[in-house]
Amino acid sequence: MTHKPNASRRHFLRAASLMSVVGTASAPFALNLLTMGAAAAQTAGDYKAIVCLFLAGGNDHANTVLATDPGSWSSYTSVRTTNEAGSIALPAAGMQGGVLPIVPNTVQPGREFSLHPSLGPLKDLFDSGRAAVVANVGPLVMPTTRAQYKAQSIPLPPKLFSHNDQQSLWQSSRPEGAKFGWGGRMGDLLASMNGNATFTSVSAAGNAVFLAGQRINQYQVNASGAVPIGGVNGTLFGAPAGSNSLQAILTGSRSNVFEQDHAAIVKRSIDAQGVLSTAMAPAGAAGVPNPTQYTNPNTGALANNPLAVQLQTVARVIAGRGGLGAQRQIFFVSMGGFDTHDFEKTNHADLMAKLAHAMSYFDTTLATLGGADLRKQVTLFTASDFGRTFTSNGDGTDHGWGSHHFVMGGAVKGKDIYGTFPVTGLNHAEDVGSGSLLPAISVDQYAATLAKWFGLSNGQIADVFPNIGNFSARDLGFMA
Repeated sequence: MTHKPNASRRHFLRAASLMSVVGTASAPFALNLLTMGAAAAQTAGDYKAIVCLFLAGGNDHANTVLATDPGSWSSYTSVRTTNEAGSIALPAAGMQGGVLPIVPNTVQPGREFSLHPSLGPLKDLFDSGRAAVVANVGPLVMPTTRAQYKAQSIPLPPKLFSHNDQQSLWQSSRPEGAKFGWGGRMGDLLASMNGNATFTSVSAAGNAVFLAGQRINQYQVNASGAVPIGGVNGTLFGAPAGSNSLQAILTGSRSNVFEQDHAAIVKRSIDAQGVLSTAMAPAGAAGVPNPTQYTNPNTGALANNPLAVQLQTVARVIAGRGGLGAQRQIFFVSMGGFDTHDFEKTNHADLMAKLAHAMSYFDTTLATLGGADLRKQVTLFTASDFGRTFTSNGDGTDHGWGSHHFVMGGAVKGKDIYGTFPVTGLNHAEDVGSGSLLPAISVDQYAATLAKWFGLSNGQIADVFPNIGNFSARDLGFMA
């Protein structure tokens, strides 16, 4: 066989693996996966997981975490209160539906802070020390001043204010079209700690570049468990023989090298589904409790929360970590609807209620998961395309840059705000236009702090985040 067909074969193998629900395609998949998982089963103290909760569309940070000292509140109300019926200013603390005051451990002189009125369960997590705020985070190549930004005198992140590009940039350090994400690259480095590398990077929200590695491919699950290949299990056309025949056709030996690779990938997918289906805890009273319904703050009605169901799915996989041979896992969940150009006050309130409800559910579930408290071993963090403008367009906001984010878990140094909270208002040193924030903390710094806790060395962190060397602090201190 010549060199060129070999290269094509490797390319086919990688591409086909990404389209399937199989994990790594670059290493042999053991025939006896259950034995492999049992050999690598770890105690609770050895296990760590990171969960990326992506708020797709660009969350309005200025109505999520607010500075409410008198000067800041005056600026906030003067800019965000409009003559439109859809004015986006929130009520003051103490008023009906008012913002919820929080008191961080670290005093920022002259500043007071609150959370959105719908974030009550998240305020409880903050007050109990299991959640923290990281202020004004966004993509940066290097520390940047407003003057440098306006003069374009230093390298800037590409394609700012674009949804697809900034989602990709947050997840991969590259604009749309990126092949590998920083979650997947961490998985590449730590997958050897797992008895079964297939379940290193797991998405409960479909395909995400965040989880794509060079050697590790993301494994996708949903509320029903592993995503199956249709027709290869149970009955086909009403008969078990039909399923058996289809599986034999799909996985049988072939003389053509491409067909061989395809059959091997399909077999690995079927085997992986079998392993996960056996190991993954059931939903409900017999396993991981089902989420309660959340209350829509606009109507008072109870409703199901899809984000909480995604986090339940993550918890079910974590509960099966022993059978999967997992010691390090990276997860991805997501909730859309954050592109609040219109009707922001009502829509954002509902989004915040779902976010807080889901995070609180996940924290409570981890506290007694399989009879163990795993909150110190699982850290959840939020991410989003960008923040939004401080100015209102009447009843909504437009695309911004920097944004505030939450980190939750037992290993988080909670009840604090990390980073200097930006000035509230317009035409200050962090305002690059319409109150869009110039980030003070880079995504690389935010992510590197998580990566260090996860077990990456300084050298590995530099490999995953090439721009981290441009910043004086690679550990922001929010992880124990």
